[in-house]
Amino acid sequence: MTRDFDTLIAEADAAPVDGWDFSWLDGRATEARPSWGYQRLLGQRLSSVTSALDLQTGGGEVLAGVPAFPRTMAATEAWPANLDRATRLLGPRGVVVVAARDEPPLPFADGAFELVTSRHPVTVRWAEIARVLTPAGRYFAQHVGAASVFELVEFFLGPQPEARGKRDAGDESAAAQAAGLEIVDVRSERLRMEFFDIGAVVYFLRKVIWTVPGFTVAGYRDRLLRLHRQIESEGPFVAHSARHLIEARKPG
Repeated sequence: MTRDFDTLIAEADAAPVDGWDFSWLDGRATEARPSWGYQRLLGQRLSSVTSALDLQTGGGEVLAGVPAFPRTMAATEAWPANLDRATRLLGPRGVVVVAARDEPPLPFADGAFELVTSRHPVTVRWAEIARVLTPAGRYFAQHVGAASVFELVEFFLGPQPEARGKRDAGDESAAAQAAGLEIVDVRSERLRMEFFDIGAVVYFLRKVIWTVPGFTVAGYRDRLLRLHRQIESEGPFVAHSARHLIEARKPG
């Protein structure tokens, strides 16, 4: 058992984790997808505007799956490895990829974009989103919801009662309204996830770094071994992701 465990975690610990391509997990983990189809809806909205900004674009994989971009298309990213990947992927299609920290202010003028989008932003700066939108411009995004993957979070960190309530769709809607935006649509879903081996867990925690902040294989080896044995004896580790779709409009 120990040799198999060591092989699995070593393989996952050595795998590259830049970008938002999760194909390494094919056959090793599954996650149900929200019913609304964010990328399809994103493509529809991008086709109806002349200027748009994608915040925290990651490696650009989601945005790159859209068939056509507006005349002015920009994207921001803070992590250098993702920034390089997004530039290579999106630059040839005319997207201006900008290095920008996830802190205000955004490096754009007031009223610069008809549409601001984001998929799974780490932070949401509503006042800045409102500032860079044109009058009648819209924010369209898929956010990670409250208590997402908390079965995994609490396996490693123990009970997290205060963190459970963060990223609530109602709270985010209220924050958007406080920044002067009008809520057009909010939808929420919880979605089943399964991890079939401990390598999949290691890879996920290395890639989605805010799940267990500061995660390392060495630091959590004992918990990883316990979870490996649990998966071996009981089957896949089941968790549930939380997602909400949110669309807001700037008056005008």
